[in-house]
Amino acid sequence: MTARGGISAGPAADALPGAWRLCVARGGIEVKVFFRDKMAVAFIFGLPPILLVLLGSIFGNQAAARDVTVGQLFTAGMIAGGIMSTSFQYLAIGVATERENGMLKRLSGTPMPRTAYFAGKVVQVLVCTVAETVLLMAVGMLFYHLHLPTSPGRWWTFAWVFVLGSAACALLGIAVSSLPRSAASAAPVITLPFTVLQFISGVYVPFNDVPAWMRDVASFFPLKWMAQGMRSVFLPGQAAALEPAGTWEHGRIVLVLLAWIAAGLILCAKTFRWQSRG
Repeated sequence: MTARGGISAGPAADALPGAWRLCVARGGIEVKVFFRDKMAVAFIFGLPPILLVLLGSIFGNQAAARDVTVGQLFTAGMIAGGIMSTSFQYLAIGVATERENGMLKRLSGTPMPRTAYFAGKVVQVLVCTVAETVLLMAVGMLFYHLHLPTSPGRWWTFAWVFVLGSAACALLGIAVSSLPRSAASAAPVITLPFTVLQFISGVYVPFNDVPAWMRDVASFFPLKWMAQGMRSVFLPGQAAALEPAGTWEHGRIVLVLLAWIAAGLILCAKTFRWQSRG
């Protein structure tokens, strides 16, 4: 009661949850929704290990360099491909679907800050990419003699390649989610260029076997640099001779991924829509 006999709801009743709390809550919702979709879970987590086993079984025993097998090359490349599959392909298709079914429009009309939606997607991508990476590392260790890094420097390289690559691909996924005109067209529109990039970026084919002009095209996109960074983490130092430059080019990897993060932010701001075109 107030001094004049009125009823006061009090600050606790009027206060909305803080932005951080909303972001965390939205992240939990996104993770739950993802794991409830059994087909998506099976595809995201099942396809890369299956492809790794198939490719590794066919080519894995061939020597790419001294103490380096093609199977080890495939594993490092597939880890980068798995990160992009989750943070770019699945995210872009999922956002496009949510736009068409009206979920984005409904969320934009709620008191929830719009940043909480994107924060939730970041949490979901982080959880899935970590799980995907651990799974692929386990397959590589079991079947293709992949060795985990033993030096802090290599783990640091793994960390920044993982974080910068995931961020760049997630931003690109959100940006390109506006390209498909419908949810039905999202999968082919987004999957086709991603599949091409995997072949020319050293994921499905050893990068030194890719024609030079295709390597040049791949160099414009983040996946090539993510795969190169992961090879520098999991392969011995002499494997750098297999790269076109003859070195791991860590400085250039950082610059390219940061450039794509900046470009992704600009593209998201310019292209993202909360409603479908129709």
